[in-house]
Amino acid sequence: MALTHAAQERLAKDEALYKKRHSLAHIMAEAVLQLFPDGQIAIGPPVDNGFYYDFELSRSLKPEDLEAIELKMKEIIKTRSDFIRKAVSKAEARQVLEGQIYKQDLLDKLPDDEEISLYYSNAFVDLCRGPHVDNMGVLDSGSFKLAKIAGAYWRGDEKGPMLQRIYAYCFHNGPQLKEYLQFLEEAERRDHRRLGKDLDLFHIDDDNPGQIYWHPDGWTIYRSIEDYVRNRLRIANYQEVKTPSVMPKSLWERSGHWAKYRDHMFVTESEKREFALKPMNCPGHIEIFRQGIKSYRDLPLRMAEFGSCCRNEASGALHGIMRVRGFVQDDAHIFCTEEQVQTEVKDFCELLSSMYADFGFTGENVLVRLALRPEVRLGDDQSWDRAESALGLACKAAGFDYLEAPGEGAFYGPKLEFTLIDALGRKWQCGTIQLDYQLPSKERLDAGYIDNEGVRRNPVMLHRAVLGSLERFIGILIEHFSGSFPVWLAPTQVVVIPVGPDFEAGAQKIAEALKAEGLRCLADLSEDRMQNKIRKHQAVKVPYMLIIGAKELETGTVSIRTRTNEQANAVALSDFIVLAKDKIASKEGLKLL
Repeated sequence: MALTHAAQERLAKDEALYKKRHSLAHIMAEAVLQLFPDGQIAIGPPVDNGFYYDFELSRSLKPEDLEAIELKMKEIIKTRSDFIRKAVSKAEARQVLEGQIYKQDLLDKLPDDEEISLYYSNAFVDLCRGPHVDNMGVLDSGSFKLAKIAGAYWRGDEKGPMLQRIYAYCFHNGPQLKEYLQFLEEAERRDHRRLGKDLDLFHIDDDNPGQIYWHPDGWTIYRSIEDYVRNRLRIANYQEVKTPSVMPKSLWERSGHWAKYRDHMFVTESEKREFALKPMNCPGHIEIFRQGIKSYRDLPLRMAEFGSCCRNEASGALHGIMRVRGFVQDDAHIFCTEEQVQTEVKDFCELLSSMYADFGFTGENVLVRLALRPEVRLGDDQSWDRAESALGLACKAAGFDYLEAPGEGAFYGPKLEFTLIDALGRKWQCGTIQLDYQLPSKERLDAGYIDNEGVRRNPVMLHRAVLGSLERFIGILIEHFSGSFPVWLAPTQVVVIPVGPDFEAGAQKIAEALKAEGLRCLADLSEDRMQNKIRKHQAVKVPYMLIIGAKELETGTVSIRTRTNEQANAVALSDFIVLAKDKIASKEGLKLL
C-alpha cells in the first residue's frame, strides 16, 4: 500500500521509526538477494505500520519463504554493519547498479546532472535517498515481522511487469509489535467479508466482481438504513428525486466528467451514440433543476437521491462491500445563493452530527478536515477566500473543530470531510460537503435562477453526503459492531423459542403479536432442542430470544435471553414490547437489558 498523507505526517514526527523501517526494508532486500542471487530489486519504502519491498524473482514466493527471509534478516542485523552513504554521479550509479533493471529505470527518470545517493551495507548497495540508522546494531530483531506476499505492478502501471511485494510490520519494540498483531487478529475476526458470510448477509460472485448480491437479512439492514436516511431528509426539507442510470456522452462532456473520469466509466452505445452508466449523480440533479424557471424564492433547493452509481474500479482495488463497482450514495445537492451557503452548511453539519450519533459515533469519534484550495484550480483567490471562510465558520457554528488540509480541495472548490473512528480506532472518511461554483456555471451545465432584481444568475451548488456509499457504510458498521447490531438495525430483532412441541402454537401467537407491534420477529419451530436453538440464534447475533413454556403461557410472561447471555425471567410480554420498542426508537447501542 502507498504511504498515505496521514502516515507521512506521523512518520515525519517520528524520525527514529521512519529510519528504522527504511533501514529494515534495505536489509530485507539484502536478505532476498542472498537467498535469490539472480533476483531484481525495485523499491522499498516505509509505510504506515511497517515497510515493503518489491522484487522480480525466478519463482513465486511461498509463505514459508518469509520465515527464511526473516531469519536471514536477523543474521544480517547481527553483523552490526554500518549504513554508508555515497554521493555519486548518474553515470557512476549506473555502473554500480549494472544488471538491476528496475534501478536503471529509476535512474533513467533522473536528470543527468543530479547527484545520486547510494547506500552500502556489507556487500549490498541500493539506490536510496535515505535516511537510515547509522549502524544495524541499534535495530531490534523482535520489533518486526514479515507479514504477507502480494502482487504489485511496477510503477503502479497495469501494463508494466508484475512484481512480488513483501510486506512487513515494524514498530519501536516487541511489545508494540505484539499489540499490533493482536489488533490485526481482532480486525480479522470482525472482517465484514467473513461476518457477511457467517451471518448470511450478502455475497459477491467471482464472475461479477464488485457487484453485491444482498441476501434477505443483509437487505433488511440496508433498507432499515435507507428508510432512516429518507425520513431524516424529509424532515430536513429535502426533495427526493430519481435520475437515469444511463446518460449521454454529451452531458458528461458538458459537465467535464468525460475528460477527467472517462476511464472509470462503463460506456455503452445505442443507435450510434455513446452513453455511460452514471458514476455520480450531480449532472442529473442539475438537469432537473434546469426544468422550468427558478426564482430566488425557490432557493435553497435541496435535492436528494439514493443514486445508483457504477464505477469501473480496477479489480485489484475491490474490497468486499467497502470498494465496489456498483453502489448507492445517500447523495444530495443543495442549490443556493452565496449568502445562503453558510447557513446551509451549518444545517448540514448539525444534521450529520445527529445522524452519526444514531449510529453510535459521537464526540471524538468524528473528525473533520477542511480541504483547502489546490495548486491547480478554477476561480480567483477572492472566491476561494469566501468559500473557505464560509465552510470553516459554518463548521465551527455547528460545534465541530476541524483540521486544515492545504491543497486537498477539489479543483472547483473547498470541502469539509467527516471521518468516523470505529471500535478498533480505525478511521473511515464518510461524509462530505463540497462547495461548487463551476458545475452550475454558464460554461458547464448552466443552472440558473432569477434574482430579486430580475437578473438571471447561477446558483452555488453544495454536493453533500452523510453516509457516502451505503454499501461501504454497512461494511463499516458490520466491523464496528462485529455483527452485533443495535436492536434498531438487527435484521431479526426477536426470536420466540418454545421449550417443546406442546408450546409451538403459543410461541407462534406471541411472534405474530410482536410483528403486529412492528418488531422483526420469528418463531423457531424447528426440531432442534431449546438450548441448540438459543446457541444458534446467539451465533447470528439476534438481540433477544424469548423462551416460552407452560408457566409463560399461563401468566402472559416471557423469559428473555440475549445474545450476550443476559437473562430476565417472568417479564410481562407488554413490558418486553415497551423495552424493545424503546431500544429501537432511541437508537440505543448494544446494551439490551
